[in-house]
Amino acid sequence: MQANDQADLSRIYAQRFADQLDYRNRVWRILVEHFFSRYISENASVLDLGCGYGEFINHVRAAARFGMDLNPDSAARLKPDVKFLYQDCSQRWEIPDHSLDVVFTSNFFEHLPDKTSLGKTLDETRRCLKPGGCLIAIGPNIKFLADAYWDFWDHHVALSDVSIREALNTRGFLTETCIGRFLPYTMSRKRPIPDLLITTYLKTPFFWRFFGKQFLVVARA
Repeated sequence: MQANDQADLSRIYAQRFADQLDYRNRVWRILVEHFFSRYISENASVLDLGCGYGEFINHVRAAARFGMDLNPDSAARLKPDVKFLYQDCSQRWEIPDHSLDVVFTSNFFEHLPDKTSLGKTLDETRRCLKPGGCLIAIGPNIKFLADAYWDFWDHHVALSDVSIREALNTRGFLTETCIGRFLPYTMSRKRPIPDLLITTYLKTPFFWRFFGKQFLVVARA
């Protein structure tokens, strides 16, 4: 990636998220505590792929925490014990084989330039995961967002729950969970959602079928 591309990435992050950081951190604290913590033991080694400003990884309790991103501004947002990997995720990761318990990614795969890059990223994910380690992936589901998916300047790859599951299976992953409708599409709201409403939503899958626009996939290496 060229320097001007990195500068563009920094501008997009800042414009899209800078005025919502407190709200996003609050939401992710709830998501981690009330949902994703079930997949992560406190002695685990966890990588947040496309970590952004660290909204997920900063709230995870784990023995070793990593964040990978191409936005140089990410480093300053991560907690001191989170190791920042500033690199292209489709190139070989600076992580040993079979050393990670969990790779988590949210709203990231669609930002990769093409499916070739995504395939290489999945290959690196599997290389670095321990046998039985898991990839947790959330992303906008094109099946339910045909009218809004391309409204973001940096969306390049359209994925559904079915297509990402097929991609994972062809690369040797075993899909454990595949939910087409999980979280709503965006956190960008004029009025923040109360904490109680978020926790109630997470605990009530009945609501997901009406409001969920993002898939959730959990796959084992």
